[in-house]
Amino acid sequence: MPTYGRLPVTFTKGEGAWLWDQNNKRYLDALSGIAVCNLGHAHPAVHEAISKQSKTLLHTSNLYGIEPQEELASQLCHVSGMENVFFCNSGAEANEAAIKIARLYGHEKGIEAPAILVMEQSFHGRTMGTLSATGNPKVQEGFSPLLPGFIHVAFNDINAIKAALKLHNNIVAIFLEPIQGEGGVNIPTESYLNEVRTICDQNELLMMLDEVQTGIARTGVWFAFQHNNITPDVCTLAKALGNGMPIGACMAKGKAAKLLTAGKHGSTFGGNFLATRAALAVLKTIEDEGICQQATNKGLAINTKLSAALKNNKHLVEVRNKGMMIGIELNTPCTQLVQLALEAGLLINVTNNSTIRLLPPLILDDSQIDLLVDTLVTLIDQNI
Repeated sequence: MPTYGRLPVTFTKGEGAWLWDQNNKRYLDALSGIAVCNLGHAHPAVHEAISKQSKTLLHTSNLYGIEPQEELASQLCHVSGMENVFFCNSGAEANEAAIKIARLYGHEKGIEAPAILVMEQSFHGRTMGTLSATGNPKVQEGFSPLLPGFIHVAFNDINAIKAALKLHNNIVAIFLEPIQGEGGVNIPTESYLNEVRTICDQNELLMMLDEVQTGIARTGVWFAFQHNNITPDVCTLAKALGNGMPIGACMAKGKAAKLLTAGKHGSTFGGNFLATRAALAVLKTIEDEGICQQATNKGLAINTKLSAALKNNKHLVEVRNKGMMIGIELNTPCTQLVQLALEAGLLINVTNNSTIRLLPPLILDDSQIDLLVDTLVTLIDQNI
């Protein structure tokens, strides 16, 4: 089905931050498969884990114990401070689990029609539940009637949350991205998540964070909420967890950790042997190689270099980043840069029509950072 507006290129192999197409042309990947391949392509540890596991078992279903799944759950809880994990296959599925947790929580409180407070400009997935939670009318167009139970307010606006709570007495959770990726790499004020946490505590609401794009070292810590020294009640992740192997997870803590019980939720493939072995290799590599700190340092270097090189460009609004999640906002549409960058051997993305989004592998070296910056600055200066 023609559901993708594909670029005119097909890749045949990759190594680290590089990809090669059918004509053996080389490209610098500054998108990582949309924040998935944080360790780059064909990483030896991930390859070895998948190869070794494929020789023994791929799948038995969740009717039985799965040792690497249990080990992965333990590791994720260790690095996140959460208590338990439900495994699935994607970010949308992880977010569906979070939505179900919120509704169970509401019904346990005696609320007949529990509602979840969500953000404008957000993106949570394309299932009917996550599409309804998403704050983007464009991606919702044509799919009405959307599911009820979601109240949208402005992102990074604490007063908007407080106003909604005064208007609605059935809100049971606040669900948001710590940094909005699809919405334009929107980074909130430093205190915003702390204030949301306080509001949730004061009103007995679940704080639920969608870390599908920000999680697994992308912002310079394991999870973006750790920048604020808080812990949510529910946290979802996917993308980079398997470095390309499809896997998602919904982590919970406290009261939220007790709601999904046997028969309430499930997944045929969720947390199978192959996916969890790959994810374990990802976590170990990030820990052993100090990838979180690298993401912090390299993200700052890219921001500094881009800001300096573009300071005289009249169309630049701002270069912003959290680790290796980088947005270059312009005051004019710039979607044409995606094709021009492809022709120049660079993979980028434009979101929200005028923000260049960079999600490079966290293992970029200095020469690749310079190539990324030089190529992108030239494209912007010559075409915008």
